[in-house]
Amino acid sequence: MMKLFRFLKPYTKQVVLVMVLVLLQAIANLYLPDLNANIINNGVAKGDTGFIMREGALMLSVALALGVISIVSVYWGARTAMAFGRDLRHEVFHKVQSFSLAELNAFGAPSLITRTTNDVQQVQMLVVMGLNIMVMAPFMAIGGVIMAVRQDAPLSLLIAVVIPLVAIILAVMMRNAMPLFKSMQARIDRVNQVMREKLTGIRVIRAFVRSDYEERRFDVANRELSETMLGVGRLFAVMMPTIMAVFNLTLVATMWFGGLRIDSGAMPIGNLTAFLTYIAQILMSVMMASFMFVMVPRAAASAERINEVLDTVPQIADPAEPIVPTETRGIVEFRDVEFRYPGAQDPVLYGISFTAEPGKTTAIVGSTGSGKSTLINLIPRFYDVTGGQLLVDGVDVRDMTQDELWSRIGFIPQKAFLFSGTVASNLRYGRADATDEELWHALEVAQAKAFVSALDGGLEAPITQGGTNVSGGQRQRLAIARALVKRPAVYAFDDSFSALDFKTDAALRTALAHDTANATVIIVAQRVSTIMHADRIVVLDEGRIVGMGTHDELLGYCPTYGEIVRSQLTEEEVA
Repeated sequence: MMKLFRFLKPYTKQVVLVMVLVLLQAIANLYLPDLNANIINNGVAKGDTGFIMREGALMLSVALALGVISIVSVYWGARTAMAFGRDLRHEVFHKVQSFSLAELNAFGAPSLITRTTNDVQQVQMLVVMGLNIMVMAPFMAIGGVIMAVRQDAPLSLLIAVVIPLVAIILAVMMRNAMPLFKSMQARIDRVNQVMREKLTGIRVIRAFVRSDYEERRFDVANRELSETMLGVGRLFAVMMPTIMAVFNLTLVATMWFGGLRIDSGAMPIGNLTAFLTYIAQILMSVMMASFMFVMVPRAAASAERINEVLDTVPQIADPAEPIVPTETRGIVEFRDVEFRYPGAQDPVLYGISFTAEPGKTTAIVGSTGSGKSTLINLIPRFYDVTGGQLLVDGVDVRDMTQDELWSRIGFIPQKAFLFSGTVASNLRYGRADATDEELWHALEVAQAKAFVSALDGGLEAPITQGGTNVSGGQRQRLAIARALVKRPAVYAFDDSFSALDFKTDAALRTALAHDTANATVIIVAQRVSTIMHADRIVVLDEGRIVGMGTHDELLGYCPTYGEIVRSQLTEEEVA
């Protein structure tokens, strides 16, 4: 957890200010009982009204100053803790942004969401309380012991018995609490995961009448979390009464032995009053510390989870000395590329070699599981090749920065995703300075102009998160238009025409051919009609290239391609 406190370094002045203010609070708190004892012993006992008024005014002034100092210290402590939480959330988010798909898959989206929100909040709350309570408690406890000894040394022997007893209780509680808090954060992850799957897959759940099953699955995750939280609650339900029992028994013992000392004349009554206050302050300090111990184990578990994210080294990173291609043409070259997923025994792709050139369309086809999407995901470096080379404009993609690489590529994923906002904000995602005329042109090429014009607001029509207020085909066309607005050197379509009808597909491809005449176009598709007019077709089978050429050439010598064509087209269409 200490590693995370480096985020407090920019706020060192504020932390020091809060600690000074808390120290002043402690001094004032310790001074007030002494003033009270002085008033009782030297004012009340002697009937000196003037002394009582003078000391009382001083006591009131100290109390008012204590109130002001308390307000200021809590205010600055809260500000510092909120700034710490903000910076930590930003750092976690920034780190996740740098993750490759391998790291994202390893952590999982629900866990990363929990670590960025709930876990950061736990550490932030510890800082809020720590800057006030955790700093105050030792000052008050040590100062209280010193002041209690000043009032009556023999009676102070009670403290030597009480403090070790309370320390043992707290140590036992912390030892048992730490595993429970770790388990609780993991089970919060599980609840988030099940809930996220429920919301994302709501249509599938309803279509297969699995609502009862999903409810049972959520109940299991919810019950496990509840049981863990109840375990924590039971643990601290035992702790608090135990501490309170020690607290009250100590006060009873103090009154008993203090009364005996007053009766013998060894101790003034004012000193007993002050001693009782100091005992209360010491025990309250211990109570505050115990409250912090409730938070520390959970915050420590959360800090450990946050550090796991921050300490993860992404598999894909920018090189120390990046190379910038001398020109932007869009040539994509695969040189004997091999790829295997992390932990996999066998490669998914073997010996892939071909070149996609500007002004030409390269299509990639193959049966399900042949490696088509994996291959196209290597181009924007979502994964790094595990063998061979992948070059863009003559430079290995591992030798250029990711931003430089991505600036040359317009990627349209298999599952189109739109962000909450408007049609225009989604289209300008790749190029913020695009004009309205450029947006309409991209929509026209993507065959989306008609339905966007019909929307209330046109380009300013609202789009919900994920684009759920438009159909699947409309989402795909908007995603294609978004890539067209960017005007990249390389267009990579990962089965981006699957939700389109044949008429729209044909019209889009015709318009696309004119608009991307000088760019490199790489298309992964299942439909033969989508790619049969490509300049080059690459046929994959079980991760290997089994054919390469035009549609007519492949029909003549590639059985795999012939099977794909005949499974989709009639003999007349093939001829």
